[in-house]
Amino acid sequence: MFKSREDHRKQLELEEARKAGLAPAEVDEDGNEINPHIPQYMSSAPWYLKAEKPGLKHQRKWKSDPNYTTSWYDRGAKLFQASQYRKGACTNCGAMTHDRKSCMERPRTVGAKWTNVNIAPDEKIESFELDYDGKRDRWNGYDTSTYTRVIATYEAKEEARKKFLKEQQLKKLEEKDTEKDDENAGSEDDEDGLKIDEAKVDESAQMDFAKVEKRVRTTGGGSTGTVRNLRIREDTAKYLLNLDVNSAYYDPKTRSMREDPLPDADPNDKFYVGDNQNRLSGQALEFKQLNIHAWEAFDKGQDIHMQAAPSQAELLYKSFKVKKEILKSEHKDKIMEKYGNAASEDTIPRELLLGQSEREIEYDRTGRIIKGQDVSLPKSKYEEDIFINNHTTVWGSWWKDHQWGYKCCKQTIKNSYCTGLAGIEAAEASADLMKANMARKEAAEDVPVQHEEKRLATWGTDVPQDLVLDKKLLEESLKKENARRKEEKDERKRKYNVKWNDEVTAEDMEAYRMKRIHHDDPMRDFLN
Repeated sequence: MFKSREDHRKQLELEEARKAGLAPAEVDEDGNEINPHIPQYMSSAPWYLKAEKPGLKHQRKWKSDPNYTTSWYDRGAKLFQASQYRKGACTNCGAMTHDRKSCMERPRTVGAKWTNVNIAPDEKIESFELDYDGKRDRWNGYDTSTYTRVIATYEAKEEARKKFLKEQQLKKLEEKDTEKDDENAGSEDDEDGLKIDEAKVDESAQMDFAKVEKRVRTTGGGSTGTVRNLRIREDTAKYLLNLDVNSAYYDPKTRSMREDPLPDADPNDKFYVGDNQNRLSGQALEFKQLNIHAWEAFDKGQDIHMQAAPSQAELLYKSFKVKKEILKSEHKDKIMEKYGNAASEDTIPRELLLGQSEREIEYDRTGRIIKGQDVSLPKSKYEEDIFINNHTTVWGSWWKDHQWGYKCCKQTIKNSYCTGLAGIEAAEASADLMKANMARKEAAEDVPVQHEEKRLATWGTDVPQDLVLDKKLLEESLKKENARRKEEKDERKRKYNVKWNDEVTAEDMEAYRMKRIHHDDPMRDFLN
């Protein structure tokens, strides 16, 4: 609906007044007030709904939800059972809820249609409208009371196991009592021993401490399961060991006390030293080292994650420990090989033990060795004394004309094959021959012949001696060349019927040469 500028201004002022609370709020079709802070694009209904007033009715859910159910099929339920066959029923069993093709009973030799005997009852057929989650629920229709059979099976196995263990223990105790030397004393003590042992067995069977009964979640109540409480009720609670306010902190939510409540007491008399003891003993330390190794390996670039792939992380940690032990043993062997093992039973040589030997060594005033021991030259990190390609000396042992080479064959090519003395003689002979050729060439050189500069003809050939140019013909050729150049500049002056003469004379070529512009001529700008 079109609004003028004035109406639009009044509409904006009314909206501002409604937002400020100075004007009453707008009312929709049902008489409900509309929040003035709701934008117009939300309160105004689309055109195809043909709403007379703005409101939020079009924003609400207009399609009602179907009556979803949470119930399930009544399995095995039967309805009416007829005594005679009915028209339209299954010809095999006589039920009205299915036909012969979908009948689940054994095919009869003669169907119920003809015998009217053992008519099957009608099945209870139900149809449910399930929601999205109900259609995809794996446990929809599961009867939880059926799980009591599984619990009963496990309880029976546990009872049989306890009974068998008790019988085995009693049998062992009886065998020990029969082996006694004194039959009379043994016979008197036998009954007492058996009674004591039976009491021991009863105590071992009662090591459940205290059983807390908890109901299994079943629809009809079902059986009960037992949860074993590991703390003996006669033990003192950890928060009662030390009633000092400043002692170890006890967290009632997690039932944990990390620190030792009695740090000054005798360790032999304490049975509880704090929850931190569990973290610092047993497999907790190994698990901690495993986590640290996984973190360090991940930081160094390995694809390892303790939570994503714990088996892989544990295998890598085991291989790491094996490699670490191997490297440690190799390092130990190298040190023992170099410095010896003082703990071994092998006797150390007297020379090494006392630092003495019978070898005579002479030194000069500066401390250098003169006689008695070869001077050991320090070796570098580069390869030394390695001869390749049949060479007997190394590369760089010979220098000539600012080039390195091999001293054995005097070659300056590094990867060349050694030719020995024959190669040296051949190289010297080729050098002498080269010097002789250069001397002979210098002696045979004469003064170069002065060739006269040939004058080229105008059309590119040698100019003959008897060539004579006619001056009148040359002037006419120059005029023709000027006219031709003017026609090239403006082709509109060229006539339709043009006679062309292909005969080029010497005067025409001379005129063309004289009128031609040389681009590298410094005086070309002054030519006409």
